[in-house]
Amino acid sequence: MAKARKKQALGRGLSALLNDPDKDISSVEDKDADKVVGSIVELDLEHIEVNPFQPRSSFNDEHLEELASSIRELGVIQPITVRKVERNKYQLVSGERRYRSSKLAGLKSIPAYIRIANDQEALEMALVENIQRQDLDPIEISLSYQRLIDEINLTQEQMSTRVGKKRSTITNYLRLLKLDPIVQTGMRDGFISMGHGRALVNIETPEDQIKIYQKIIKDKLSVRATEELVRQYNQKDQSTSKPKTDHSAYKAKQKHISKFFGTKVNIKVNQKGNGRIIIPFASEEDLNRIHDLLNKNK
Repeated sequence: MAKARKKQALGRGLSALLNDPDKDISSVEDKDADKVVGSIVELDLEHIEVNPFQPRSSFNDEHLEELASSIRELGVIQPITVRKVERNKYQLVSGERRYRSSKLAGLKSIPAYIRIANDQEALEMALVENIQRQDLDPIEISLSYQRLIDEINLTQEQMSTRVGKKRSTITNYLRLLKLDPIVQTGMRDGFISMGHGRALVNIETPEDQIKIYQKIIKDKLSVRATEELVRQYNQKDQSTSKPKTDHSAYKAKQKHISKFFGTKVNIKVNQKGNGRIIIPFASEEDLNRIHDLLNKNK
């Protein structure tokens, strides 16, 4: 019955239209484009090429074989999505796991939705489709968001609308790319969770990120324990990095300047080392005296 439905979905008219060189459809403005776009067609696997914009970089061989086994029994339940490149040539937009597993299962064709899109639209469709998947690791999602920013020029607000995620969620994913590559790899391999990664982002130096990452694995720290460890680290770092003010040196200078002007001078210094000298005067005559002292020492 599944095969009968596929043949019916293809239809003689659409089959002829797709294979007619005189009526080749390459743009949404072309005649009969509306009959092709969005249709489910049984396409030969040899006519489909892998999407060079595919955001996903790794596929689990065991999982592909499991899906191939399911396809042998039940067929491809969910059609892939392709864009038409030229006559009898299509490029994957989404569904590469189904495409790869169908080849492993020995299929010659696969049901597909047909779309017509330029390279930028194809990339955006592939990235958005990829983000919606449930089996991606946090770094894969983060990289997809970053590519939408770099290659499609989307703002975080626009991405929020396109992918249906809160802007804060997108921001949290993008911050993971600040992690050292070793930590990112640990997250991709499942040694730490996204919660651990979000805590580690608050550590500035890559070296210290790696040290805490190793401690997380060694001691099997929870996300909450990691957050506390990072908080303690940052508190310690701030206390040791504060410049120590040598008050005795300032007091000696204050005493010397006070003696020079013949009045009690105050020196105020903040933690950054900036400050001011306050020279009080009792009257206009006293001010003139201080002024004359300054002029004499120009």
